Amino acid sequence: MRSGRVSKRGDDFLRRSLYEAANALLTRIPRFSALKSWGLRIARRGGYRKAKVAVARKLAVILHAMWISGEPFRWSSQEPGDLASLQ
Repeated sequence: MRSGRVSKRGDDFLRRSLYEAANALLTRIPRFSALKSWGLRIARRGGYRKAKVAVARKLAVILHAMWISGEPFRWSSQEPGDLASLQ
């Protein structure tokens, strides 16, 4: 059963940090990313508060996957060489 709320379990500092990172990504960082685009679509439908929580959760999932695999973050799915040809 889903209650539509974020659990208050776990590290409070980590939850706040992820929420602040999501806020910065959605409102202050001008650079495009698929994550930002996804969050802005949610914000249009359900408001910025829900979008920030959704992006914070997705950031946690991405960071965990990066931690497990050891891969660096990529702003887009294209390779760095491909991005140079677009400019």
